[in-house]
Amino acid sequence: MDGRDLVRSIKAVGAVGVTQGLRAVRAAWRRGRTDAAGLPPRGAERARVPGPVLEAEPGPGGGLIRFSRAELRIVVTVSGAVFWGWDGAAPEPSYALAGRWPEPDARAVLEPDKDGGWRVVAERVTVVVSRHGAVEVQTPGGVMLRRDLPPRWWEPVGGGRARWMQRSEVPADARFFGLGGRASGPRLRDGVYRLWNTDPGLPFGRGDDPLYITMPVQLVVSDAATHLVFHDTSWDGTVTLREGEEGAGSGHDRMGASELRMEGGPLRCWVMVGTPARVLLAWASLTGSAAVPPAWALGHHHARWGFGSEQEVRRIVAGYRERGLPLDAVHLDIDHFDEHQVFTVDRERFPSLSGLAEDLRRDGVRLVSIVDPAVKATAGNAVYDSGTAEDAFVRDASGRVVRGLVWPGEAVFPDFTHARVRKWWGHWYEERLAQGFSGYWHDMNEPTSFAAFGESTLPRSARHDLDGQGGDHREAHNVYALCMAGAGYEALRELSPGRRPFVFSRSGWAGMQRYGGTWSGDVATGWPGLRASLSLVLGLGLCGVPYSGPDVGGFDGSPSPELFLRWFQLGAYLPLFRTHASLRAGRREPWEFGPEVLEHARVALIERRRLLPYFVTLAHLARRTGAPYVRPVWWGAPEDRALRDCEDAFLLGDSLLVAPVLDPGADRRAVQLPRGRWYDTATGRAYEGPGQVLVDAPLSRIPVLARAGAVVPVQGEDSLELEVWAPARGRTGGGLVVPDGGDGWEAEPEMERYVSRWEGRRVVVRREGEDGVSAPPHPVRVRGLLDGSDQT
Repeated sequence: MDGRDLVRSIKAVGAVGVTQGLRAVRAAWRRGRTDAAGLPPRGAERARVPGPVLEAEPGPGGGLIRFSRAELRIVVTVSGAVFWGWDGAAPEPSYALAGRWPEPDARAVLEPDKDGGWRVVAERVTVVVSRHGAVEVQTPGGVMLRRDLPPRWWEPVGGGRARWMQRSEVPADARFFGLGGRASGPRLRDGVYRLWNTDPGLPFGRGDDPLYITMPVQLVVSDAATHLVFHDTSWDGTVTLREGEEGAGSGHDRMGASELRMEGGPLRCWVMVGTPARVLLAWASLTGSAAVPPAWALGHHHARWGFGSEQEVRRIVAGYRERGLPLDAVHLDIDHFDEHQVFTVDRERFPSLSGLAEDLRRDGVRLVSIVDPAVKATAGNAVYDSGTAEDAFVRDASGRVVRGLVWPGEAVFPDFTHARVRKWWGHWYEERLAQGFSGYWHDMNEPTSFAAFGESTLPRSARHDLDGQGGDHREAHNVYALCMAGAGYEALRELSPGRRPFVFSRSGWAGMQRYGGTWSGDVATGWPGLRASLSLVLGLGLCGVPYSGPDVGGFDGSPSPELFLRWFQLGAYLPLFRTHASLRAGRREPWEFGPEVLEHARVALIERRRLLPYFVTLAHLARRTGAPYVRPVWWGAPEDRALRDCEDAFLLGDSLLVAPVLDPGADRRAVQLPRGRWYDTATGRAYEGPGQVLVDAPLSRIPVLARAGAVVPVQGEDSLELEVWAPARGRTGGGLVVPDGGDGWEAEPEMERYVSRWEGRRVVVRREGEDGVSAPPHPVRVRGLLDGSDQT
């Protein structure tokens, strides 16, 4: 045990208690012994590169290029996405892909290139392969977007999985985003980022890495175009990024660089090129459409580890109701379980859970249950007994069931990479439904197993089915939570076919949006944690996960009234709006911070309720287009470098720009505006972009600006209304509306398209459809008129 492990041991004991802490020490030693016996020692290795090109064989969408020591298959699909795989790597099997991968584009042609190389020419992209195996992605006009240098493998002499390395170059002006949920960012600066889903064990701050969700997904934005690259392997690895520099050295540009090192798995990747919207549409078509949460899940959620009893939950809900604060859901943490055992209920503290759920439902409040994957390894525990009979739990290399340590004590772990186990696990949600729960919060599913030193997860030698492929935890770890989410989501669709499932998960991987969303995990209370919250939501959206949000107020500690309010105001404009805190943290109810904070929080809650139709529309658009609800300000203009470097504001859909207050004591802040006219929604004042403006940010609100011409669906007194912001003279605007306020699977709601324009001295709004132009079926209110009045 080195010094860092000793410090971690001490922290582990402090975090989970003396008894559990000592067990964590034993668990760490046990895991080490398991891996020592179950993992082959790393012996001599041979390094290999592709070597010189020998021949090429055209095929659908591209073809096969053979080198002296490797072969490369390239396929351009009809969606414009490009796949390439080395040494026989194919798109399937893959946990990231949704269903069958796209058909090859018959128009893409493999043809000889200069200097003995080859190239594949398609409508949206050209891929050039050098005679030594470098792969360059170009725009149709021949501008380089990414150049992958010839890869290198290190193969064990006695056989086994090879580790590999891929170096890449990007234009000097390019900026990196993505890689899952990162606390630093959303723009990823120079540094090393690990690809291993990790429970940090303690609340994390800005810059801590890695966290719960890592993905080998890079979104790279440059002047020429945006591209997304996904290396489809779930093994442990690192990405080293270095931004480029224009005019570096003796007047020459220094290109940006990315170096990916993986401990195993296939060397295969997908690349999508275009605008950010086109790229994420292609990504969603490849990995699956985002699940649409029920409308209530787009409201306000309140959670706490430590409500402790049914009476306390009722007290909190009554507090919201008595103070006129909108509340849509209450989350029950592990303290509602019987001795922390999943799928159980502490009958002393929660004697009538179904009655509680029914009473809350009458008040418009849903109940959400935490679900942990670890099962207490005790005979008589129904889940353990059933799982043992089903042979559902992960085993080690010698065939023994792997045991770890989690909240209930010694625990075993279902192998969610086995279809039979996913089906078995899914039927336990029936009990939760019968108790009246409406949503499910997956936690501790990296998976976490407490250890005083080393990794807090399962032994790397633990065996997994991997859907018939077979393998160990080195390959299964990063997709474990993804498979758990799939088990819950698919079960709920079957058990409750009339309702859209609500599942969100602390950990996950590429494609997790198919089953729901995520949250920040245990973000540290403090102003850096507030910034990290925004970084996580923006970064995850650019990886195709549109529904996420932080623990408002931070997971630990006691935020100051100002910090809590600024966090609360930010949360009101994020997809998942949830207050949550640790057992040992201060309260998070808005009235606990004094009357001034309470009144300002009420305004934020009421505004969130008013914007609910807009959030519902954004949820449906995310499913149909892949566009996240929360977007970087450069979304519509990635060529604007000032916008590209802006990290403290965001677009909510196409219509609103939100500029949260992220520093203490601020009552004004600078906002970087995209091109066009923008209205301060509180004052009506108009600003012209592009450029930076200084706007008021009193404690009562954060700046929110509306795009000129925007048509925003809002909740009126009795029905949906259209809030229209006047377009600039001579210009038009518009917006999309999906009127769906339910949680069912009725026929897909029709998308309504609106156009706003000036006609004489009035702004008019028309609905455009297949039958032509018509008047809107909803009341219209026009704002942003020069005289300060509103037009209805």
